[in-house]
Amino acid sequence: MRALSRRAANRCGVLLAALCLVSTSPLRAAEPVDMTLAMVSDVSRSIDDSEFELQKQGYAAAFTDQQVLAAIHGGTVGAIAVSYIEFASEGEVRTVLDWTVIRDEATARDFVNRLVAAPRSYYGRTAIGAGIDRAVQSLAESGFTTPRRVIDVCGDGTNNAGRDVNTARDDAVRSGITINGLAIINDHPVSWTYAHVQPQGGLANYYRQNVTGGTGSFVLEVHDFHSFGEAITRKLISEIAALDLPPPSRL
Repeated sequence: MRALSRRAANRCGVLLAALCLVSTSPLRAAEPVDMTLAMVSDVSRSIDDSEFELQKQGYAAAFTDQQVLAAIHGGTVGAIAVSYIEFASEGEVRTVLDWTVIRDEATARDFVNRLVAAPRSYYGRTAIGAGIDRAVQSLAESGFTTPRRVIDVCGDGTNNAGRDVNTARDDAVRSGITINGLAIINDHPVSWTYAHVQPQGGLANYYRQNVTGGTGSFVLEVHDFHSFGEAITRKLISEIAALDLPPPSRL
């Protein structure tokens, strides 16, 4: 019995020593970046496959643009973290690319190669609120320390499914997130999508009133999918560099 007691005491001593080491060793610090950016892209049925491909090419061109890379290098840390989310209807939201740190041309190229190669996720209705909610969750779970958390919402229509977009926007802004928008204007919509893609007052105004919010938020309006890359480039430069002046309101 005495031998058993000694063995038990020895085991307890080893366990206590291990606990002391764990409690006194420093925790691993979260990786710092200048900004965490969750890109939320509309892939609803009003965007056809050719327009979807133009969007992908636009993202690829923007992230490898030398001005964008220079803006990243100019930050305090010299790195940003980016994720890419696609959404259509409620329940049709997918994180296509999880958090990736971009700090130079090589990491940017790796990110865009994976983005371009990823297949389209959905073709449903347009639940902008669901896309924002997923981005908020993703930002909370990113594991980075950063002074700026940003959501980019890119789409060609109004919210017509799922959670109220104003509520989703307001919840995000209350948590300190800035939401910017890129409104893609469909100048030649089919009849059944007209009110959706060209709401009264214009899509850009709809985004300003219902989608975007937070410190320094803005909406960029683009009238041509072929101009998408230029629009994303200007948008990224403004966001990364945290410029006081917003980018042009229309392309």
